[in-house]
Amino acid sequence: VLLLTLSVVAIADAELCKPDAQNAFKVRLSIKTALGDNAYAWDANEEFLFKAMVAFAMRKYSSKSTTQISNVLLCNVTDRVSFWFVVTDSSKNVTTVPGSEVEAAIRMNRNRINSAFLLSDKTLQFLKITSTLSPPVEPSTPVWLIVFGVVLCLIVAGIVFLVVAGIRQRKKKNKESTERENLEEKVEVTVTVENGIPCEALDLKAGHVNGVFAADDERFTSL
Repeated sequence: VLLLTLSVVAIADAELCKPDAQNAFKVRLSIKTALGDNAYAWDANEEFLFKAMVAFAMRKYSSKSTTQISNVLLCNVTDRVSFWFVVTDSSKNVTTVPGSEVEAAIRMNRNRINSAFLLSDKTLQFLKITSTLSPPVEPSTPVWLIVFGVVLCLIVAGIVFLVVAGIRQRKKKNKESTERENLEEKVEVTVTVENGIPCEALDLKAGHVNGVFAADDERFTSL
């Protein structure tokens, strides 16, 4: 009788949990990709933990739920760690819990399930269940303080730019003024050449004394 009962239960479980069965979900794990050399082997203990986490999610989703670990069935487990699972109704145990309830429970407790296996939404995939968005990370520094710091930095940078530009412009003006003065001095001392003989420029204001006439004046100076 016991063997017959176990056979009937096994056949019923096989009918409930199979690929693409009603209310069944496929799971794919990438343990090696996520953990590298620290990857763990997927064995019966990990399967038990997965069943326990799904049962926990179902009980957490509904406070009146009486889901047990035995209500979570796994099938078609592959070496590359993929499998299908269903959750049976604890009251009847011959039907499965609607997929919408299982999906809602998984989505609500996704972070807890990921943490149990040291994985993330990308490495622990429920193929028919969309990934949940992680809660936004609140910065330790208030947003207004960050904005104020950015504005203050822009103001300081603008002031520094204006000061540097003013100093460069002033140096440029001083250099141009010095070059202009030097050019004027060169023009004043320019020596003109007439008939091949260099002659100094005549100072029209001060005049110029002819040495020949000056000598004649001294020679005929009256007594």
